[in-house]
Amino acid sequence: MKAAAYWTVGPGRGEIRPAFIDPPAPDEVQVRALYSAISRGTESLVHRHAVPESVRHLMRAPFQEGDLPGPVKYGYLSVGIVERGPAELRAKRVFCLHPHQSRYVVPAAAVVPVPDDVPSQRAVLAGPVETAVNALWDAAPRIGDRIAVVGLGMVGASVAALLTGFPLSRLEVVDIDPGRAELGARLGVHVVTPDAAAGDCDVVLHCSATEAGLATALRLAGDEAEVVELSWYGSDAPRVPLGESFHARRLTIRASQVGVVSAARRNRRSTTDRLAAALAALSDARFDALLSDVSDFAELPEVMDDIASGRRPALCHLIRYPEEESCSA
Repeated sequence: MKAAAYWTVGPGRGEIRPAFIDPPAPDEVQVRALYSAISRGTESLVHRHAVPESVRHLMRAPFQEGDLPGPVKYGYLSVGIVERGPAELRAKRVFCLHPHQSRYVVPAAAVVPVPDDVPSQRAVLAGPVETAVNALWDAAPRIGDRIAVVGLGMVGASVAALLTGFPLSRLEVVDIDPGRAELGARLGVHVVTPDAAAGDCDVVLHCSATEAGLATALRLAGDEAEVVELSWYGSDAPRVPLGESFHARRLTIRASQVGVVSAARRNRRSTTDRLAAALAALSDARFDALLSDVSDFAELPEVMDDIASGRRPALCHLIRYPEEESCSA
Protein backbone atom coordinates (compact mmCIF):
# COMPACT_ATOMS: atom_id res chain seq x y z
CA MET A 1 0.00 0.00 0.00
CA LYS A 2 1.22 3.48 -0.81
CA ALA A 3 1.69 6.05 1.95
CA ALA A 4 3.63 9.31 2.42
CA ALA A 5 6.35 10.21 4.90
CA TYR A 6 8.27 13.33 5.89
CA TRP A 7 12.08 13.23 5.49
CA THR A 8 14.80 15.67 6.49
CA VAL A 9 16.94 15.73 3.35
CA GLY A 10 19.52 18.43 4.11
CA PRO A 11 20.32 21.19 6.61
CA GLY A 12 17.12 23.23 6.85
CA ARG A 13 15.37 21.19 4.14
CA GLY A 14 12.60 18.64 4.40
CA GLU A 15 10.26 17.01 1.92
CA ILE A 16 7.38 14.56 1.75
CA ARG A 17 8.31 11.33 -0.01
CA PRO A 18 6.27 8.29 -1.05
CA ALA A 19 6.37 5.32 1.30
CA PHE A 20 5.28 1.77 0.60
CA ILE A 21 4.04 -0.52 3.34
CA ASP A 22 3.53 -4.27 3.23
CA PRO A 23 0.41 -5.95 4.66
CA PRO A 24 0.79 -6.52 8.40
CA ALA A 25 1.89 -9.89 9.73
CA PRO A 26 -0.29 -11.56 12.40
CA ASP A 27 1.64 -9.82 15.19
CA GLU A 28 1.62 -6.39 13.49
CA VAL A 29 -0.83 -3.53 13.03
CA GLN A 30 -1.49 -1.18 10.14
CA VAL A 31 -2.14 2.33 11.43
CA ARG A 32 -3.65 5.27 9.58
CA ALA A 33 -2.34 8.49 11.12
CA LEU A 34 -4.79 11.01 12.50
CA TYR A 35 -2.32 13.48 14.03
CA SER A 36 1.38 13.76 14.69
CA ALA A 37 3.24 16.48 16.54
CA ILE A 38 6.57 18.22 16.17
CA SER A 39 8.89 17.78 19.13
CA ARG A 40 10.26 21.30 18.91
CA GLY A 41 13.65 20.92 20.56
CA THR A 42 14.88 17.62 19.17
CA GLU A 43 13.32 17.91 15.73
CA SER A 44 14.71 21.42 15.30
CA LEU A 45 18.19 20.01 15.90
CA VAL A 46 17.52 17.23 13.39
CA HIS A 47 16.19 19.74 10.87
CA ARG A 48 19.31 21.89 11.18
CA HIS A 49 21.65 18.85 11.07
CA ALA A 50 22.82 19.94 14.52
CA VAL A 51 22.72 16.63 16.41
CA PRO A 52 26.30 16.01 17.64
CA GLU A 53 27.98 13.04 15.99
CA SER A 54 28.89 11.57 19.38
CA VAL A 55 25.23 11.06 20.36
CA ARG A 56 23.60 10.30 17.02
CA HIS A 57 23.32 6.61 17.88
CA LEU A 58 21.59 7.54 21.14
CA MET A 59 19.15 9.86 19.35
CA ARG A 60 17.74 7.24 17.00
CA ALA A 61 13.94 7.26 17.00
CA PRO A 62 12.24 3.85 17.35
CA PHE A 63 11.10 3.66 13.69
CA GLN A 64 13.62 6.01 12.15
CA GLU A 65 14.78 5.34 8.60
CA GLY A 66 18.11 6.65 7.39
CA ASP A 67 20.88 7.92 9.62
CA LEU A 68 21.51 11.24 11.29
CA PRO A 69 22.28 13.84 10.14
CA GLY A 70 20.31 12.78 7.04
CA PRO A 71 18.55 12.07 4.84
CA VAL A 72 16.46 10.72 7.69
CA LYS A 73 12.82 10.00 8.52
CA TYR A 74 12.50 11.20 12.10
CA GLY A 75 9.79 11.84 14.69
CA TYR A 76 8.06 10.06 17.56
CA LEU A 77 4.65 11.57 18.35
CA SER A 78 1.92 9.90 16.30
CA VAL A 79 -1.71 9.05 16.97
CA GLY A 80 -3.70 6.96 14.54
CA ILE A 81 -6.38 4.36 14.12
CA VAL A 82 -5.67 0.66 13.60
CA GLU A 83 -7.00 -0.41 10.22
CA ARG A 84 -5.67 -3.97 10.24
CA GLY A 85 -4.27 -6.14 13.01
CA PRO A 86 -5.28 -8.27 16.00
CA ALA A 87 -9.00 -8.12 16.78
CA GLU A 88 -8.48 -6.48 20.18
CA LEU A 89 -6.76 -3.49 18.51
CA ARG A 90 -8.72 -3.17 15.28
CA ALA A 91 -10.48 0.22 14.93
CA LYS A 92 -8.82 1.44 18.15
CA ARG A 93 -7.03 4.76 18.43
CA VAL A 94 -3.41 4.23 19.40
CA PHE A 95 -0.27 6.20 20.20
CA CYS A 96 3.00 5.18 18.55
CA LEU A 97 6.56 6.51 18.64
CA HIS A 98 6.58 6.78 14.85
CA PRO A 99 7.86 9.47 12.46
CA HIS A 100 5.48 11.71 10.51
CA GLN A 101 3.82 9.31 8.04
CA SER A 102 0.28 8.90 6.73
CA ARG A 103 0.12 5.10 7.19
CA TYR A 104 2.56 2.65 8.72
CA VAL A 105 2.95 -0.96 9.86
CA VAL A 106 4.59 -1.69 13.22
CA PRO A 107 4.61 -4.54 15.74
CA ALA A 108 1.37 -4.64 17.74
CA ALA A 109 3.46 -4.30 20.90
CA ALA A 110 4.70 -0.89 19.69
CA VAL A 111 1.30 0.80 19.99
CA VAL A 112 -0.58 1.77 23.15
CA PRO A 113 -4.37 2.31 23.05
CA VAL A 114 -5.56 5.84 23.67
CA PRO A 115 -8.14 5.99 26.50
CA ASP A 116 -11.66 6.87 25.40
CA ASP A 117 -11.62 10.10 27.43
CA VAL A 118 -8.46 11.42 25.76
CA PRO A 119 -9.03 13.28 22.45
CA SER A 120 -6.72 12.38 19.57
CA GLN A 121 -5.11 15.83 19.41
CA ARG A 122 -4.26 15.79 23.11
CA ALA A 123 -2.96 12.21 22.91
CA VAL A 124 0.09 13.31 20.88
CA LEU A 125 1.37 14.84 24.13
CA ALA A 126 2.02 11.33 25.46
CA GLY A 127 5.68 11.80 24.49
CA PRO A 128 6.48 14.86 26.66
CA VAL A 129 4.17 13.67 29.44
CA GLU A 130 6.00 10.32 29.48
CA THR A 131 9.24 12.29 29.90
CA ALA A 132 7.62 14.14 32.80
CA VAL A 133 6.43 10.88 34.41
CA ASN A 134 9.98 9.52 34.24
CA ALA A 135 11.38 12.74 35.72
CA LEU A 136 9.00 12.57 38.67
CA TRP A 137 9.95 8.94 39.25
CA ASP A 138 13.54 10.22 39.39
CA ALA A 139 12.75 13.24 41.56
CA ALA A 140 10.47 11.34 43.98
CA PRO A 141 8.60 14.38 45.41
CA ARG A 142 7.31 13.92 48.95
CA ILE A 143 4.34 15.27 50.88
CA GLY A 144 4.88 18.86 51.95
CA ASP A 145 7.80 19.45 49.58
CA ARG A 146 8.75 22.86 48.19
CA ILE A 147 9.34 22.40 44.46
CA ALA A 148 10.32 24.68 41.60
CA VAL A 149 10.15 23.93 37.88
CA VAL A 150 12.48 26.14 35.86
CA GLY A 151 11.38 26.62 32.25
CA LEU A 152 7.77 26.41 31.07
CA GLY A 153 8.28 24.80 27.68
CA MET A 154 6.47 21.62 26.65
CA VAL A 155 8.36 19.36 29.06
CA GLY A 156 8.37 21.86 31.91
CA ALA A 157 4.64 22.44 31.48
CA SER A 158 4.02 18.69 31.50
CA VAL A 159 6.03 18.31 34.72
CA ALA A 160 4.23 21.22 36.35
CA ALA A 161 0.79 19.94 35.38
CA LEU A 162 1.52 16.53 36.88
CA LEU A 163 2.90 18.09 40.06
CA THR A 164 -0.41 19.87 40.74
CA GLY A 165 -1.73 16.47 41.79
CA PHE A 166 0.88 16.08 44.55
CA PRO A 167 0.32 17.27 48.16
CA LEU A 168 3.08 19.89 48.09
CA SER A 169 3.49 22.87 50.36
CA ARG A 170 4.75 25.03 47.47
CA LEU A 171 4.97 24.72 43.69
CA GLU A 172 6.40 27.52 41.58
CA VAL A 173 7.19 27.59 37.89
CA VAL A 174 10.05 29.92 36.96
CA ASP A 175 10.29 31.48 33.52
CA ILE A 176 11.85 34.65 32.13
CA ASP A 177 8.95 35.21 29.67
CA PRO A 178 6.09 37.16 31.28
CA GLY A 179 3.82 35.79 28.57
CA ARG A 180 4.07 32.34 30.15
CA ALA A 181 1.83 33.52 32.99
CA GLU A 182 -1.25 32.89 30.86
CA LEU A 183 -0.12 29.33 30.13
CA GLY A 184 0.57 28.82 33.83
CA ALA A 185 -2.93 30.04 34.71
CA ARG A 186 -4.47 27.54 32.29
CA LEU A 187 -2.41 24.77 33.90
CA GLY A 188 -3.25 25.91 37.42
CA VAL A 189 0.32 26.75 38.41
CA HIS A 190 1.95 29.94 39.71
CA VAL A 191 4.54 31.41 37.32
CA VAL A 192 7.20 33.80 38.62
CA THR A 193 10.32 35.45 37.23
CA PRO A 194 13.73 34.20 38.45
CA ASP A 195 14.15 37.25 40.71
CA ALA A 196 10.80 36.63 42.39
CA ALA A 197 11.22 32.88 42.88
CA ALA A 198 11.32 31.46 46.40
CA GLY A 199 14.40 29.50 47.42
CA ASP A 200 15.10 26.70 49.89
CA CYS A 201 13.45 24.15 47.58
CA ASP A 202 13.54 20.44 48.31
CA VAL A 203 13.62 19.58 44.59
CA VAL A 204 14.17 21.75 41.52
CA LEU A 205 13.41 20.40 38.06
CA HIS A 206 15.31 22.25 35.34
CA CYS A 207 13.74 22.31 31.86
CA SER A 208 14.92 25.56 30.24
CA ALA A 209 18.00 24.24 28.39
CA THR A 210 19.89 27.44 29.23
CA GLU A 211 22.94 28.25 31.35
CA ALA A 212 21.02 30.95 33.17
CA GLY A 213 18.17 28.56 33.93
CA LEU A 214 20.54 25.97 35.39
CA ALA A 215 22.18 28.64 37.55
CA THR A 216 18.74 29.69 38.76
CA ALA A 217 17.85 26.08 39.56
CA LEU A 218 20.98 25.67 41.69
CA ARG A 219 20.31 28.96 43.46
CA LEU A 220 16.75 27.93 44.34
CA ALA A 221 17.78 24.54 45.72
CA GLY A 222 17.96 24.33 49.51
CA ASP A 223 20.93 22.85 51.35
CA GLU A 224 21.55 19.19 50.38
CA ALA A 225 18.69 19.41 47.84
CA GLU A 226 18.62 17.96 44.34
CA VAL A 227 18.35 19.57 40.91
CA VAL A 228 16.89 17.20 38.33
CA GLU A 229 18.21 18.16 34.89
CA LEU A 230 15.75 17.41 32.05
CA SER A 231 17.31 19.74 29.47
CA TRP A 232 19.26 18.42 26.51
CA TYR A 233 21.81 20.87 25.15
CA GLY A 234 22.79 19.18 21.89
CA SER A 235 26.31 20.25 20.95
CA ASP A 236 26.33 23.17 23.43
CA ALA A 237 28.52 22.95 26.55
CA PRO A 238 26.80 25.05 29.22
CA ARG A 239 28.82 26.48 32.08
CA VAL A 240 27.69 25.16 35.46
CA PRO A 241 28.27 27.33 38.58
CA LEU A 242 29.99 24.77 40.79
CA GLY A 243 31.98 27.36 42.72
CA GLU A 244 30.95 29.56 45.65
CA SER A 245 28.61 27.57 47.92
CA PHE A 246 27.86 24.56 45.68
CA HIS A 247 30.03 22.14 47.65
CA ALA A 248 29.38 23.67 51.06
CA ARG A 249 25.64 23.29 50.48
CA ARG A 250 26.16 19.69 49.26
CA LEU A 251 23.89 20.11 46.23
CA THR A 252 23.19 17.29 43.77
CA ILE A 253 22.55 17.50 40.02
CA ARG A 254 20.79 14.43 38.65
CA ALA A 255 20.25 13.71 34.94
CA SER A 256 16.82 12.50 33.88
CA GLN A 257 16.24 11.13 30.38
CA VAL A 258 13.34 9.19 28.90
CA GLY A 259 15.46 6.65 26.99
CA VAL A 260 15.28 4.22 29.93
CA VAL A 261 12.79 3.81 32.75
CA SER A 262 13.86 5.56 35.96
CA ALA A 263 15.98 3.31 38.16
CA ALA A 264 13.39 3.79 40.90
CA ARG A 265 10.81 1.91 38.81
CA ARG A 266 12.86 -0.05 36.26
CA ASN A 267 12.37 -3.47 37.87
CA ARG A 268 8.59 -3.04 38.10
CA ARG A 269 7.59 -0.90 35.12
CA SER A 270 8.21 -1.29 31.40
CA THR A 271 8.36 1.54 28.88
CA THR A 272 4.84 0.49 27.80
CA ASP A 273 3.62 0.84 31.41
CA ARG A 274 5.19 4.27 31.60
CA LEU A 275 3.57 5.38 28.33
CA ALA A 276 0.20 4.05 29.48
CA ALA A 277 0.55 6.12 32.66
CA ALA A 278 1.21 9.21 30.55
CA LEU A 279 -1.84 8.58 28.37
CA ALA A 280 -4.01 8.09 31.43
CA ALA A 281 -2.81 11.43 32.83
CA LEU A 282 -3.91 13.12 29.59
CA SER A 283 -7.56 12.72 30.58
CA ASP A 284 -6.95 16.11 32.24
CA ALA A 285 -8.22 18.76 29.82
CA ARG A 286 -5.68 21.30 31.14
CA PHE A 287 -3.09 19.70 28.88
CA ASP A 288 -4.89 21.30 25.92
CA ALA A 289 -3.05 24.48 26.92
CA LEU A 290 0.12 22.95 25.45
CA LEU A 291 -1.38 22.53 21.98
CA SER A 292 -0.58 25.28 19.50
CA ASP A 293 -1.57 25.52 15.85
CA VAL A 294 -2.64 22.73 13.51
CA SER A 295 -1.27 22.35 9.96
CA ASP A 296 -2.01 19.87 7.21
CA PHE A 297 0.55 17.16 6.51
CA ALA A 298 1.27 18.68 3.09
CA GLU A 299 2.52 21.86 4.84
CA LEU A 300 4.97 20.03 7.12
CA PRO A 301 8.22 20.93 5.27
CA GLU A 302 7.46 24.65 5.52
CA VAL A 303 6.15 24.39 9.08
CA MET A 304 9.22 22.47 10.28
CA ASP A 305 11.53 25.12 8.84
CA ASP A 306 9.52 27.91 10.48
CA ILE A 307 9.65 26.19 13.87
CA ALA A 308 13.35 25.30 13.67
CA SER A 309 14.24 28.87 12.71
CA GLY A 310 12.10 30.41 15.44
CA ARG A 311 9.78 32.17 12.99
CA ARG A 312 6.81 30.22 14.32
CA PRO A 313 6.70 29.99 18.13
CA ALA A 314 4.88 26.91 19.36
CA LEU A 315 4.83 24.55 22.29
CA CYS A 316 3.30 21.60 20.47
CA HIS A 317 2.45 22.09 16.79
CA LEU A 318 0.01 19.51 15.45
CA ILE A 319 0.09 17.92 12.00
CA ARG A 320 -3.27 16.78 10.63
CA TYR A 321 -3.58 13.92 8.14
CA PRO A 322 -6.29 13.47 5.49
CA GLU A 323 -9.44 11.51 6.33
CA GLU A 324 -9.27 12.10 10.05
CA GLU A 325 -12.80 13.54 10.00
CA SER A 326 -14.27 10.11 9.29
CA CYS A 327 -12.77 8.59 12.46
CA SER A 328 -13.78 8.69 16.09
CA ALA A 329 -11.59 11.28 17.80
